[in-house]
Amino acid sequence: ARRLSTLLLALLWLGLVTALAGPQRLVPTRDLTASGREILLALDMSGSMLIEDFDIDGVQSTRLEAVKQVAQRFVAERTGDRIGLVLFADRAYVAAPPTFDLPAVSRAIEEATIGITGRSTAIADGLGLALKRSAASDATSRVIVLMSDGRDTAKRLDAVQVARLAAEHGVRVHTIALGPEDLETRPASRDAVDTVTLRAIAEASGGKSYRVRGMEDLTAMAEDLDRLEPNPSSRPPVIVPQPVWIWPALLALLAALGIGMNRRAEA
Repeated sequence: ARRLSTLLLALLWLGLVTALAGPQRLVPTRDLTASGREILLALDMSGSMLIEDFDIDGVQSTRLEAVKQVAQRFVAERTGDRIGLVLFADRAYVAAPPTFDLPAVSRAIEEATIGITGRSTAIADGLGLALKRSAASDATSRVIVLMSDGRDTAKRLDAVQVARLAAEHGVRVHTIALGPEDLETRPASRDAVDTVTLRAIAEASGGKSYRVRGMEDLTAMAEDLDRLEPNPSSRPPVIVPQPVWIWPALLALLAALGIGMNRRAEA
């Protein structure tokens, strides 16, 4: 019994001294501080997005399926950015307000459906709504990624004029012209994308324009966007100290309880 008491007393003092010393262990972690950047995706939901002219892993797929896959991958890698989603066809609406909740934005992309707001292409409306949200933001860096596979058929607004307004508010607009045909080479095609207008939108706002004819172009575009708008989470891990005094303190507590129980047993 005396040996047990001596052992428990030694453990009590060891635990107390160690806990009071404030032991720590170094843990690698990511710096998840917000980047200060806000990115709004403006995606075309017109009827032509159902055309099957993209190949995904050997399977003929629609433009919408290809766009969803790349957009979701892009969103998943934007840790530290605030991301929002605007969908447009005849009209535009906010499918996901700017948020750090990236899974929620990804779900909104997955649930995007053709026909909810018509089947035409109101590019200026989609850009205008995205700009309205961006202009009201307190983010230090604001970006709009506009993706369309058609021409502006609504013409309620001048899309290039909206892009100039975006530049005045410090908002960059990157545009993506999606589809195998364009109005420059196939002016009579109903499914041709208006590369001229999309290029002018990007140039007017200080952004970059992309021409995407297939899945390889779409993947390369996403990688280039990552370079233009670098992901803050790509920085190396940060080593932070994590206190571990609780374990020696717990040892001291158990030793104290043991001493008390041992004395009762001796009595």
